[in-house]
Amino acid sequence: MNLTCIGHITLDKVVTPRFTAYMPGGTAYYFAKALKNIDLSEFCLITSLAASEMHEVEKLQAEGINVKAIVSNHSVYFENKYGEDMNDRSQRVLAKADPFTIANLKDAESKIFHLGTLLADDFDKETVKYLSTKGVVSVDVQGYLRRVEGEKVVAVDYDDKLEMLPYIGILKANEMEMATLTGTTDPHEAARMLAGWGVKEVVLTLGDKGSLIYADGVFHEVPAYPAKDLVDATGCGDTYMAGYLYMRSRGASYLEAGSFAAAMCSIKLGTKGPFSGTAADVRALMG
Repeated sequence: MNLTCIGHITLDKVVTPRFTAYMPGGTAYYFAKALKNIDLSEFCLITSLAASEMHEVEKLQAEGINVKAIVSNHSVYFENKYGEDMNDRSQRVLAKADPFTIANLKDAESKIFHLGTLLADDFDKETVKYLSTKGVVSVDVQGYLRRVEGEKVVAVDYDDKLEMLPYIGILKANEMEMATLTGTTDPHEAARMLAGWGVKEVVLTLGDKGSLIYADGVFHEVPAYPAKDLVDATGCGDTYMAGYLYMRSRGASYLEAGSFAAAMCSIKLGTKGPFSGTAADVRALMG
Protein backbone atom coordinates (compact mmCIF):
# COMPACT_ATOMS: atom_id res chain seq x y z
CA MET A 1 0.00 0.00 0.00
CA ASN A 2 1.00 3.61 -0.60
CA LEU A 3 -1.35 4.92 2.08
CA THR A 4 -3.00 3.30 5.09
CA CYS A 5 -5.30 5.03 7.55
CA ILE A 6 -5.67 3.47 11.00
CA GLY A 7 -8.46 4.61 13.28
CA HIS A 8 -11.79 3.83 14.89
CA ILE A 9 -15.06 4.22 13.05
CA THR A 10 -17.33 6.03 15.49
CA LEU A 11 -21.00 6.50 16.10
CA ASP A 12 -21.58 10.25 15.79
CA LYS A 13 -24.37 12.57 16.81
CA VAL A 14 -23.83 15.82 14.89
CA VAL A 15 -25.73 18.90 16.08
CA THR A 16 -25.60 22.14 14.07
CA PRO A 17 -27.91 25.17 13.93
CA ARG A 18 -29.36 23.64 10.75
CA PHE A 19 -29.79 19.96 11.62
CA THR A 20 -29.22 17.09 14.04
CA ALA A 21 -28.03 13.82 12.49
CA TYR A 22 -26.82 10.39 13.57
CA MET A 23 -24.13 8.89 11.37
CA PRO A 24 -20.90 6.88 11.35
CA GLY A 25 -17.81 9.03 11.70
CA GLY A 26 -14.24 9.32 12.93
CA THR A 27 -11.06 10.00 11.00
CA ALA A 28 -11.06 6.46 9.62
CA TYR A 29 -14.52 6.86 8.11
CA TYR A 30 -14.15 10.40 6.73
CA PHE A 31 -10.66 9.66 5.37
CA ALA A 32 -11.79 6.55 3.49
CA LYS A 33 -14.95 8.17 2.15
CA ALA A 34 -12.93 11.17 0.96
CA LEU A 35 -10.75 8.93 -1.19
CA LYS A 36 -13.61 6.80 -2.52
CA ASN A 37 -14.17 8.92 -5.63
CA ILE A 38 -10.54 10.03 -5.93
CA ASP A 39 -8.42 6.85 -6.00
CA LEU A 40 -8.55 3.68 -3.87
CA SER A 41 -5.96 1.68 -5.82
CA GLU A 42 -3.21 1.88 -3.20
CA PHE A 43 -5.27 2.63 -0.08
CA CYS A 44 -6.14 0.48 2.93
CA LEU A 45 -8.26 1.29 5.97
CA ILE A 46 -7.60 -0.49 9.26
CA THR A 47 -10.38 0.14 11.73
CA SER A 48 -11.87 -1.22 14.94
CA LEU A 49 -15.44 -1.21 16.16
CA ALA A 50 -17.97 -3.37 17.99
CA ALA A 51 -19.41 -6.43 16.28
CA SER A 52 -22.85 -4.80 16.41
CA GLU A 53 -21.58 -2.02 14.08
CA MET A 54 -19.67 -4.25 11.67
CA HIS A 55 -22.32 -3.54 9.02
CA GLU A 56 -20.64 -0.14 8.57
CA VAL A 57 -17.47 -1.95 7.45
CA GLU A 58 -19.51 -4.05 5.03
CA LYS A 59 -20.99 -0.87 3.51
CA LEU A 60 -17.48 0.56 2.95
CA GLN A 61 -16.29 -2.71 1.43
CA ALA A 62 -19.30 -2.71 -0.90
CA GLU A 63 -18.12 0.71 -2.14
CA GLY A 64 -14.77 -0.81 -3.12
CA ILE A 65 -12.78 0.35 -0.08
CA ASN A 66 -10.13 -2.09 1.17
CA VAL A 67 -11.01 -2.40 4.88
CA LYS A 68 -9.44 -4.58 7.55
CA ALA A 69 -11.61 -4.61 10.68
CA ILE A 70 -10.67 -5.49 14.25
CA VAL A 71 -13.53 -6.39 16.60
CA SER A 72 -13.63 -4.19 19.72
CA ASN A 73 -15.69 -4.58 22.88
CA HIS A 74 -17.32 -1.22 22.15
CA SER A 75 -17.42 1.39 19.39
CA VAL A 76 -16.49 5.02 20.06
CA TYR A 77 -19.59 7.19 20.45
CA PHE A 78 -19.13 10.96 19.97
CA GLU A 79 -21.49 13.90 20.15
CA ASN A 80 -20.22 16.86 18.08
CA LYS A 81 -22.05 20.15 18.62
CA TYR A 82 -21.43 23.25 16.46
CA GLY A 83 -22.54 26.86 16.84
CA GLU A 84 -22.95 29.36 14.02
CA ASP A 85 -19.13 29.46 13.72
CA MET A 86 -18.19 26.10 12.19
CA ASN A 87 -14.64 26.46 13.55
CA ASP A 88 -15.99 25.99 17.10
CA ARG A 89 -17.03 22.56 18.34
CA SER A 90 -17.89 21.00 21.69
CA GLN A 91 -17.75 17.24 22.18
CA ARG A 92 -18.95 14.50 24.47
CA VAL A 93 -17.73 10.88 24.51
CA LEU A 94 -20.42 8.39 25.40
CA ALA A 95 -18.40 5.17 24.78
CA LYS A 96 -14.77 4.17 24.03
CA ALA A 97 -13.27 1.42 21.86
CA ASP A 98 -10.26 -0.81 22.51
CA PRO A 99 -6.85 0.70 21.56
CA PHE A 100 -4.81 -0.42 18.56
CA THR A 101 -1.77 -2.56 19.45
CA ILE A 102 1.39 -3.90 17.85
CA ALA A 103 -0.20 -7.37 17.89
CA ASN A 104 -3.16 -6.37 15.71
CA LEU A 105 -1.06 -4.20 13.38
CA LYS A 106 1.90 -6.54 12.84
CA ASP A 107 0.82 -7.47 9.29
CA ALA A 108 0.26 -3.86 8.16
CA GLU A 109 2.56 -2.71 5.35
CA SER A 110 2.44 0.79 3.87
CA LYS A 111 4.52 3.70 2.62
CA ILE A 112 2.54 6.08 4.88
CA PHE A 113 0.53 5.22 8.00
CA HIS A 114 -1.97 7.94 8.97
CA LEU A 115 -3.06 7.56 12.59
CA GLY A 116 -6.52 9.00 13.07
CA THR A 117 -6.35 9.53 16.80
CA LEU A 118 -9.66 10.26 18.48
CA LEU A 119 -8.63 9.76 22.12
CA ALA A 120 -5.23 9.76 23.81
CA ASP A 121 -5.07 5.99 24.38
CA ASP A 122 -5.94 4.92 20.81
CA PHE A 123 -2.24 4.25 20.08
CA ASP A 124 0.32 3.75 22.84
CA LYS A 125 3.92 4.89 22.48
CA GLU A 126 5.32 1.50 21.53
CA THR A 127 2.78 1.03 18.75
CA VAL A 128 3.66 4.39 17.20
CA LYS A 129 7.38 3.63 17.45
CA TYR A 130 6.81 0.22 15.86
CA LEU A 131 4.89 1.67 12.91
CA SER A 132 7.65 4.25 12.36
CA THR A 133 10.02 1.37 11.55
CA LYS A 134 7.69 0.21 8.76
CA GLY A 135 6.77 3.50 7.05
CA VAL A 136 6.26 7.23 7.53
CA VAL A 137 3.92 7.88 10.46
CA SER A 138 1.40 10.68 9.93
CA VAL A 139 -0.62 11.78 12.97
CA ASP A 140 -3.73 13.87 13.40
CA VAL A 141 -2.79 15.14 16.85
CA GLN A 142 -6.37 15.83 17.98
CA GLY A 143 -6.78 12.63 20.00
CA TYR A 144 -3.60 13.17 22.00
CA LEU A 145 -4.97 16.53 23.15
CA ARG A 146 -8.27 15.17 24.46
CA ARG A 147 -9.03 14.04 27.98
CA VAL A 148 -12.46 12.68 28.84
CA GLU A 149 -13.86 14.00 32.13
CA GLY A 150 -17.15 12.24 32.70
CA GLU A 151 -18.53 12.49 29.19
CA LYS A 152 -17.07 15.88 28.33
CA VAL A 153 -13.96 16.23 26.17
CA VAL A 154 -11.48 18.80 27.50
CA ALA A 155 -8.28 20.07 25.86
CA VAL A 156 -4.95 19.01 27.38
CA ASP A 157 -1.33 19.10 26.23
CA TYR A 158 0.34 16.04 24.67
CA ASP A 159 2.32 14.83 27.68
CA ASP A 160 4.74 12.65 25.71
CA LYS A 161 5.31 15.06 22.82
CA LEU A 162 9.06 15.54 23.31
CA GLU A 163 9.59 11.78 23.35
CA MET A 164 7.19 10.95 20.53
CA LEU A 165 7.38 13.75 17.95
CA PRO A 166 10.71 12.50 16.51
CA TYR A 167 8.86 9.33 15.44
CA ILE A 168 6.16 11.33 13.64
CA GLY A 169 7.05 12.21 10.05
CA ILE A 170 3.91 14.27 9.34
CA LEU A 171 1.87 16.06 12.00
CA LYS A 172 -1.49 17.73 11.41
CA ALA A 173 -2.98 20.22 13.89
CA ASN A 174 -5.66 22.89 13.70
CA GLU A 175 -5.41 26.35 15.28
CA MET A 176 -6.58 25.34 18.75
CA GLU A 177 -4.49 22.17 18.77
CA MET A 178 -1.45 24.12 17.60
CA ALA A 179 -1.85 26.58 20.49
CA THR A 180 -2.31 23.77 23.03
CA LEU A 181 0.80 21.97 21.79
CA THR A 182 3.12 24.96 21.54
CA GLY A 183 1.67 27.74 23.68
CA THR A 184 1.64 30.17 20.75
CA THR A 185 -1.11 31.34 18.40
CA ASP A 186 1.42 32.32 15.71
CA PRO A 187 1.36 29.51 13.11
CA HIS A 188 4.87 30.21 11.85
CA GLU A 189 6.33 30.14 15.34
CA ALA A 190 4.33 27.02 16.20
CA ALA A 191 5.52 25.24 13.05
CA ARG A 192 9.15 26.02 13.86
CA MET A 193 8.70 24.70 17.40
CA LEU A 194 7.12 21.45 16.22
CA ALA A 195 9.88 20.95 13.66
CA GLY A 196 12.44 21.65 16.37
CA TRP A 197 10.89 18.87 18.45
CA GLY A 198 11.41 16.40 15.61
CA VAL A 199 8.46 16.58 13.19
CA LYS A 200 9.69 16.53 9.59
CA GLU A 201 6.50 17.82 7.91
CA VAL A 202 4.17 20.14 9.87
CA VAL A 203 0.65 20.70 8.52
CA LEU A 204 -1.41 23.40 10.24
CA THR A 205 -5.02 23.87 9.15
CA LEU A 206 -6.28 27.37 9.92
CA GLY A 207 -9.97 27.27 8.93
CA ASP A 208 -11.01 29.98 6.50
CA LYS A 209 -7.47 31.41 6.71
CA GLY A 210 -6.13 28.44 4.76
CA SER A 211 -3.29 26.17 5.86
CA LEU A 212 0.44 26.31 6.47
CA ILE A 213 2.94 23.58 5.66
CA TYR A 214 6.47 23.68 7.04
CA ALA A 215 9.10 21.22 5.80
CA ASP A 216 12.83 21.31 5.14
CA GLY A 217 12.98 24.78 6.73
CA VAL A 218 10.56 26.28 4.17
CA PHE A 219 7.02 27.62 4.71
CA HIS A 220 4.30 26.88 2.15
CA GLU A 221 1.20 29.07 2.47
CA VAL A 222 -1.98 27.46 1.14
CA PRO A 223 -5.04 29.71 0.75
CA ALA A 224 -8.52 28.36 1.47
CA TYR A 225 -10.97 28.02 -1.40
CA PRO A 226 -14.22 29.81 -0.48
CA ALA A 227 -17.02 27.33 0.17
CA LYS A 228 -20.32 27.89 -1.65
CA ASP A 229 -22.17 27.03 1.56
CA LEU A 230 -21.23 26.17 5.17
CA VAL A 231 -23.32 23.10 5.93
CA ASP A 232 -21.21 20.65 7.94
CA ALA A 233 -17.60 20.95 9.14
CA THR A 234 -17.43 17.50 10.74
CA GLY A 235 -14.59 15.53 9.15
CA CYS A 236 -13.16 18.54 7.32
CA GLY A 237 -9.67 18.05 8.79
CA ASP A 238 -9.81 14.36 7.90
CA THR A 239 -10.81 15.27 4.35
CA TYR A 240 -7.87 17.68 4.14
CA MET A 241 -5.40 15.01 5.25
CA ALA A 242 -6.88 12.42 2.89
CA GLY A 243 -6.26 14.75 -0.04
CA TYR A 244 -2.88 15.91 1.24
CA LEU A 245 -1.46 12.45 1.94
CA TYR A 246 -2.92 11.02 -1.25
CA MET A 247 -1.03 13.64 -3.25
CA ARG A 248 2.16 13.42 -1.20
CA SER A 249 2.22 9.61 -1.50
CA ARG A 250 2.23 10.10 -5.26
CA GLY A 251 5.12 12.54 -5.25
CA ALA A 252 3.29 15.89 -5.32
CA SER A 253 4.99 18.97 -3.87
CA TYR A 254 3.91 20.35 -0.50
CA LEU A 255 2.08 23.24 -2.13
CA GLU A 256 0.33 21.10 -4.75
CA ALA A 257 -0.76 18.60 -2.10
CA GLY A 258 -1.98 21.36 0.21
CA SER A 259 -3.94 23.05 -2.57
CA PHE A 260 -5.62 19.80 -3.58
CA ALA A 261 -6.51 19.15 0.07
CA ALA A 262 -7.88 22.68 0.53
CA ALA A 263 -10.13 22.31 -2.50
CA MET A 264 -11.46 19.00 -1.20
CA CYS A 265 -12.28 20.72 2.11
CA SER A 266 -14.18 23.50 0.41
CA ILE A 267 -16.35 21.01 -1.47
CA LYS A 268 -16.93 18.93 1.66
CA LEU A 269 -18.04 21.95 3.72
CA GLY A 270 -20.97 22.50 1.39
CA THR A 271 -22.62 19.13 2.06
CA LYS A 272 -23.74 17.09 5.06
CA GLY A 273 -21.60 14.04 5.78
CA PRO A 274 -18.36 12.94 4.10
CA PHE A 275 -16.74 14.38 0.97
CA SER A 276 -18.67 13.11 -2.04
CA GLY A 277 -16.99 14.98 -4.88
CA THR A 278 -14.61 13.71 -7.53
CA ALA A 279 -11.05 14.45 -8.60
CA ALA A 280 -12.52 16.40 -11.52
CA ASP A 281 -14.51 18.56 -9.09
CA VAL A 282 -11.36 19.27 -7.10
CA ARG A 283 -9.30 20.14 -10.18
CA ALA A 284 -12.07 22.40 -11.49
CA LEU A 285 -12.13 24.34 -8.22
CA MET A 286 -8.35 24.66 -8.24
CA GLY A 287 -8.58 26.15 -11.72
